[in-house]
Amino acid sequence: MAVNKDPILKRCRSLGLEPSYLGINKESKRELKRANRKMSEYGRQLREKQKAKFIYGVMEKPFRNYYAKAAAMKGMTGTNLMVMLETRLDNILFRLGWARTRREARQIVDHKFIAVNGKMVNIPSYQVKAGDKIEIREGFKSYTRIKMILDATNGRVTPEWLSGDNDKLEATVNALPTREQIDVPVDDMQIVELYSK
Repeated sequence: MAVNKDPILKRCRSLGLEPSYLGINKESKRELKRANRKMSEYGRQLREKQKAKFIYGVMEKPFRNYYAKAAAMKGMTGTNLMVMLETRLDNILFRLGWARTRREARQIVDHKFIAVNGKMVNIPSYQVKAGDKIEIREGFKSYTRIKMILDATNGRVTPEWLSGDNDKLEATVNALPTREQIDVPVDDMQIVELYSK
């Protein structure tokens, strides 16, 4: 499995992203030296794609596969792409506050802590559907690590399309999110333009 080991704050600075979108409270005090440079249209499109890949922790090949699936679906390709990225299992855990970052969520899924509809799932990219029930498996609910994560993410607001119970460590996907409910600063139309060249 490929892993992106770029320094997070450095990458955020180069993409013009707030680290809070990744669940990180740190701020970089350095300034980007090439901030005044003009960017071409291709450069802007590429940056939007890199932002989406970085925020959701997806490498190039899977991202291209997501785009191909989104293009084959009905509706707007950009919206379909963002909904598919948002409904990954690791992202759902991050949104529920069961992980501080998406990287940590991926590790929790890898370590078989999670069950979807009563079945253990250890694939972070698993696509969650409307009506799915997600829970932390019985043997792991009392783990100190889980309690520490819940304390750290206590103030995180759960999106409307999810409903979670942090006492029972169970959640339900009420519906698939709309584009307006996805609060990541990515212009999906630029990604569509990039791939349609």
